[in-house]
Amino acid sequence: MTQAFKTCFLILILFPIALLMPHTSSAQEGSWHTSEKIEDRPLFTKYFSPQEFEERRDRVYDEIGSTGIAIIQGAAMPKGYTAFRQNNEFFYLSGIESPDAYLILDGSTRETTVYLQHRRERREYGEGKLLSFEDEDLVKELSGIDHVGSYEMLMEDLRTYNGMDEIGVAFTPQTPYEGYRMTRSMAVRHQQDVTENPLDTRPARYQNFITELESVAPDLAIRNLDPILDESRRIKSEAEIDLIKRSTDLQAAAIAEAIRSTEVGVKAYELEAAAKYIYQKYNMQDEAYYALIHVGPDAYMNHYHNSIRSAKSGDMLLMDYGGHYHYYSSDLARMWPANGKFNPVQTELYTFYLHIYEAILYNIESGLTPQQVMRKAVQEMDVILEETTFSDSLYEQAARDFVDGYRRQSENPEMRLGHGVGMSVHDVGDYTKPIEAGMVFVIEPQFRVPEERIYIRLEDMIIVTEEGVEIYSDYLPRDIESIENMMQEEGLLQKFPAEMQGLLDMPKQD
Repeated sequence: MTQAFKTCFLILILFPIALLMPHTSSAQEGSWHTSEKIEDRPLFTKYFSPQEFEERRDRVYDEIGSTGIAIIQGAAMPKGYTAFRQNNEFFYLSGIESPDAYLILDGSTRETTVYLQHRRERREYGEGKLLSFEDEDLVKELSGIDHVGSYEMLMEDLRTYNGMDEIGVAFTPQTPYEGYRMTRSMAVRHQQDVTENPLDTRPARYQNFITELESVAPDLAIRNLDPILDESRRIKSEAEIDLIKRSTDLQAAAIAEAIRSTEVGVKAYELEAAAKYIYQKYNMQDEAYYALIHVGPDAYMNHYHNSIRSAKSGDMLLMDYGGHYHYYSSDLARMWPANGKFNPVQTELYTFYLHIYEAILYNIESGLTPQQVMRKAVQEMDVILEETTFSDSLYEQAARDFVDGYRRQSENPEMRLGHGVGMSVHDVGDYTKPIEAGMVFVIEPQFRVPEERIYIRLEDMIIVTEEGVEIYSDYLPRDIESIENMMQEEGLLQKFPAEMQGLLDMPKQD
């Protein structure tokens, strides 16, 4: 038996015994616990006022008109031991986090009804309270929603709307709903995979809902609510931006911890563990997408994940990650060398890329179109290109191709600089429009040298307010000197007991 195994064995044996040892405290003598409240979990979001949800619904009323209703289906209760999370579309208009709920916005009265399940007392006994139909007064008080209905009332109201001369249109989402770790494009991709499977004929949940709606209210014309919600979500409120900033701060801390924890031999899942510690410690809801932690040439596949290789001295690492903080996400990317020092080739190409990246980043201005930003940036890129000395003609050609690609983009008036970030990490909305207050987005230029499978990408959170454009994540180091200095600091992984790691790496014995 090795010394490492003996040490770890003692830890595993003695730790449970320590937990059973009596603890004395004068504040706790004579009582089982000192906590008085049964439950602290809020029943309604504390980050948005009822008035903000009302303002969002007002924008929908304005768009659907007095002859329309909007009807939104909430998320279903998940299977198994998975925490419920409301879909983005439903939460955005209501703030209600009860499963299998429905929402109707009546354009003729400009009033909203939320339809909830009846109380399930046995479930609440074991899992805690959820807002239900029986909480009508409480729901109105917390949310500011006008009316609360049951499932029975939902069906009755739909039939009533179907027979009303003054209501002729029902607006509802016509793309897959967004939930945890979900973007619209990924949801659509999933549905395409299902469609191509000859033995899986399930419709998407939103499609099934439309079919049922047409059956209950056949005289109502079904229209797409997505463009209305997408445009509303493109411009963030101050409360939304506060949550996005909080998400960004936590994500920056997670990447910084991964940088500090890096050493030769580290694996992607170890760096992900360090990042997720930050998530758990500060109550992130969940990751916005699976961690993209690339080791060496794996980065060339820009969405490669679940890498198991160990980082070798001379490898570059790329971490692209983001988390959900109370329904609002972040999206950041940084690169660094596994051994803590950029070698000459890494310094050459990374420095060139960083200058190109910042040429775009610092030319972003309120009022400009993406095309105008890019035209200004390309002028700077040409100067950077000519002032850079490349050690290999292969690198120089790749750099010229990189800049020429942006030159071609700058000729397209419909180009985008990157993608929006908000409730979804690739948020909805038209980002070809001029830059204006309330927009939050990232840029992520991708520089490649195909022959050597070299790939470089950075990503920062850009927040536009009335005061101008803020590169909010600028404080997370991008420059070589600061990255190398951060890598000299002790990271979380260095504090992990080596004895336990040695035990886990040992082959099983008969």
